[in-house]
Amino acid sequence: MSIFSEFREFIARGNVIDLAVGVIVGAAFNDIVKSLVDQVVMPPIGLLLSGVDFSDLQLVLKPDNPLTKASELVAIQYGAFFNTMIKFTIVAWVVFLIVKGVNTIRRRDAEASPAEKPAPPPQEALLIEIRDLLKNQAKS
Repeated sequence: MSIFSEFREFIARGNVIDLAVGVIVGAAFNDIVKSLVDQVVMPPIGLLLSGVDFSDLQLVLKPDNPLTKASELVAIQYGAFFNTMIKFTIVAWVVFLIVKGVNTIRRRDAEASPAEKPAPPPQEALLIEIRDLLKNQAKS
C-alpha cells in the first residue's frame, strides 16, 4: 500500500473529519467568547468597580523609559489574566452543557430501546444445553 493511499484512508475516516470540524467550530467559538467577555461581561464589571478596564490592570515591575524608542516595560498583566480566566470559565460551562445534553439524549435513547442480549456463541449455547440436561437428570 503506497503512503498516499494510506494517507487518503486515514483522512477519510469519520473521526478525523469530525475532529477537523470540531477544531474549526472551536476556533470560531473562541472569537464569540472573546467578544462576549471583552464587550459584554467586562464593561459592567468595570463600571461597578469605578470604570476600571480589566485589560489594562497590571503590576509594573520596571517602567518604560520615555527616552528610548524600545519598550522596556516589564509588568504582570493580571487584568488580562482575569479576562482569560472568565473566557475559560464560559467555554468550560458551554462544553459542560453540551456534554450534559449529549449524555441526556444517549440515556433517553438507551432507556427507550433497551438492547437485546446478543445470542451466545455456538460453544456457549451447547454448554448451556448440556448444563440444562444435567440439571433435569439430577432432578429426576
